[in-house]
Parts: sequence; structure tokens; C-alpha cells
Amino acid sequence: MDQRPLRAAVIGVGAMGRNHARVYNEIPDVDLVAAADLDSARVQETARLYGARPYTDYRRMLEEVRPEIVSVAVPTQHHFSVAVEVMEAGCHVLVEKPITATLEEGQRLIERAAELGRVLAIGHIERYNPAVIELKRRLDAGELGQIFQIHARRLGPFPARVRDVGVVVDLAPHDLDIMRYLTGSRVRRLYAETEQEIHTDHEDLFAGLLRFENGVVGVLTINWLTPTKVREITVTGQRGMFLANLLTQDLYFYENEEAGGLDWNHLRLLRGVSEGRMVRLRLHRREPLRVELETFVKAVRQEPAGIVTGEDGLSALRLAHALVRSGREGRVIELDGEG
Repeated sequence: MDQRPLRAAVIGVGAMGRNHARVYNEIPDVDLVAAADLDSARVQETARLYGARPYTDYRRMLEEVRPEIVSVAVPTQHHFSVAVEVMEAGCHVLVEKPITATLEEGQRLIERAAELGRVLAIGHIERYNPAVIELKRRLDAGELGQIFQIHARRLGPFPARVRDVGVVVDLAPHDLDIMRYLTGSRVRRLYAETEQEIHTDHEDLFAGLLRFENGVVGVLTINWLTPTKVREITVTGQRGMFLANLLTQDLYFYENEEAGGLDWNHLRLLRGVSEGRMVRLRLHRREPLRVELETFVKAVRQEPAGIVTGEDGLSALRLAHALVRSGREGRVIELDGEG
């Protein structure tokens, strides 16, 4: 298999795109050849730092340097049009989440990638957080027994970078994707409450409930109103509770002492819950974006790789839009297998 460095480019070098450029520059089998952004000063600085050619016109960049892999980190409303042009120029593409602004665009993007034979990955970076990866491994191994509930908290101050979407579409897809990943199940129905306290155009506070087809209850608490960042996921089940801190990449297990002496076959006999020991689990910490882009590169090289697919991204966006609709209309929404 050809192992020459892949030629990479980044379109949009704002807060996230600059990091894509940095990481591509650090991956041994990738050559960052170009970066594009409408802000001339910003793209010049990024290109200078990482040895790439700067462009303010991404179409000219695609034509002149002909990259093989491209990260698209432009505002959400431009994801579809830019990603399609990138793929039609012969490139594989990683699109920052959410996949697109609308469900129709997301479906068309997936279809176009299939028609052209391109790898389409979606930038749900939390999938590559070591705490989430280890949590998934332990849940799949049955260490928690039956799972009852997943609760995600994603809180923080208002980000100046966001103008085109509210807190649900901007942040909830992270945790919706993680919940589907951890449970391996679709959402059957959902309900949301949203408020618009500070953001002038969209909701900035959100609380949601999800019922998964396998019986797990999902709880989401997300806002742009908290003066400190919180990124936590708890998973509660028969044997106790896992707590994953996504900021520090820490994973803790809180034992249900009542389950301590029961094996897998006898957990159905569990009659209560009591506080047991707490264990901080050992993790190998890595930068999630580095893992994400390395996984994307493997997929392009046709090696086994667990990318977040276009279908994954579309499912998360579908759930986010349904939650926005539920909050706006004040009602429970049944998904009929679409979640």
C-alpha cells in the first residue's frame, strides 16, 4: 500500500480549524500543504506557523495544490456547499460537526460522498476522548450490568464564535452521538425544555430527556450561561455508576456495594443500592483531535478505522433538531425508529 504522506488542507482556520492545521502538521504521514480562510491575516499566520500555503479562495487552493484530504471548519451554513466542492475536486473530507445546517443537506452530502467514492467523516471529537473510549470498552464488557441512565452535562459561558445556531445544535450533537455510541441503541422518543436568556437569536439553555429503544433513559443538561466549563457524562447501572470527566480525561467508578457479591447471572436478584468504593481508573491520555485525524487518515488509506460517519452525524443532527422542535412546541416527540 502506498505510504507516501497524504497532502492535507484546512478550509476555515478559526478556533477549531487552526488546531486541525497544527495536528496535520504533527502527523508523520501527512503533509499540510495549504490553508484557506476569508480572513487574510488569520490564514497568513496559520500558514506561517505550520509551513503551508495560504489562500483566501478555497476554490483556487483546491485547483492549485490538489490536496487529498481536507478538513472543513467553516460556519455551519456553509458545510454542505464547501464539502461537496471539496469532494468533487477529488478530496476525502472531514466536516466539523454538525454535519450540515439541515437534514436534507446532510442526506445529500452522504449520497454525494457515496457516488464519488469519498471518505466522509464528521468531527464529533468527543468520540475520541480516552475517557469515552475506555467507558465504552467497560460497558461493552458488562462491567456495569444493565444500564439504567446516561446523564450528560455540557455547561459553560457563551462562545463569541457562535452566531448561526443555538446551544442545542451547536453542543447537543456531541452528547447525542456519545449516548448512541455508548448504548448502541436508537432513541424512541424525546422531550426538551429550552430558554433564551442572553443569546439574541437562539436558545442558550436546554434540558432534555431521551428514551432509548433498549430502555435506557438519557438526560442532557446544556447551556451557555455557566461561568465555568463542565463536560461530564455519568452512566448508572446495576453495579454502580461511571463518571467520565471529558475535560480532564478522568474516569471514575462508584460501586453499588449491594451488587458487589453478585455475578452477571445473578444481577437480576439485586434488591437495593448502597454506597461502595470509588475507583479512579487508569487511562492513557491523548489529544482527541489527534486521534480523530489519525483515524480519518487510516480510513482514507483503507485501513480499519472507526470514523464518525456521515450517517452518525446525520442521526445526531436529526435528534438535535427534534429537541429544538420539542422545546419550541412544548411536547413529546415520537421518532418512529428515526433516532
